[in-house]
Amino acid sequence: MKIKNLEGKDAGELKLPKQFEEAVNPDLIQRAVLAVQSSRRQKYGVYPEAGKNVSAKLSRRRRDYRGSYGAGISRIPRKILSRNGTRMNWVGALAPGTVGGRRAHPPKAEKNWVKKINKKENRKAIRSAMSASMKKEIVNNRGHDVPENYPFFIESKFEEVGKTKDVIKALHDLGLGKELERCSRKSIRAGKGKSRGRRYKKAIGPLIVVSKDCGLLKSGRNLAGINVIKVNEINAELLAPGCAPGRLTLFTKSAVEKIEKDKMFM
Repeated sequence: MKIKNLEGKDAGELKLPKQFEEAVNPDLIQRAVLAVQSSRRQKYGVYPEAGKNVSAKLSRRRRDYRGSYGAGISRIPRKILSRNGTRMNWVGALAPGTVGGRRAHPPKAEKNWVKKINKKENRKAIRSAMSASMKKEIVNNRGHDVPENYPFFIESKFEEVGKTKDVIKALHDLGLGKELERCSRKSIRAGKGKSRGRRYKKAIGPLIVVSKDCGLLKSGRNLAGINVIKVNEINAELLAPGCAPGRLTLFTKSAVEKIEKDKMFM
């Protein structure tokens, strides 16, 4: 695999670790992505006493005063709205079919939404997603504007770039100018999602993988659609957003060396 410098020129070659040779398995990648997403899902449910807060409880016993026993009416839970002597004006309450009653089967706050995946399966899914990101045809089909010389690695010097304008210049020199333009566009979402905190739809751009804490983590995070992540924090969702494998991914030379040396994801 060729290594490119910040000017987009060849700077040597590096053998592709066997982690990148895993067969692409979309089903396994999807399971791993859903497991990551489910762990972020917030629990929700109704107030347990909703629809049950009535001031009067109607008795069903034979000799209780104001009870509806023997009145020839159905046994649905009721409450008293008014009375005239011993004649009561009952109205249905509490039951799911009544006005203001409780819900029949409301969502419960104690429900566990987390989906689990075995460690070995998760690692295999990550290897599969990494392999897909190195195949130009899959990356192209995902919608990325792929340069002609893709795939390639970037020299380790890229990690020390401290200014956003320098990151943009380097990506342009690497042939990613059209990709940056594509992922900077945003559109207004159709439907009710506009009023639910997700007004705009934004494109997903390249993923940049570095080996350690470095200046690029800060200088690259302000670019629309681009994620910069340390190699030990990679997960299936970052490599395959929306469960679709083949995200355009740029690994630095030192990140690839660390994957091979530490036998990561094996």
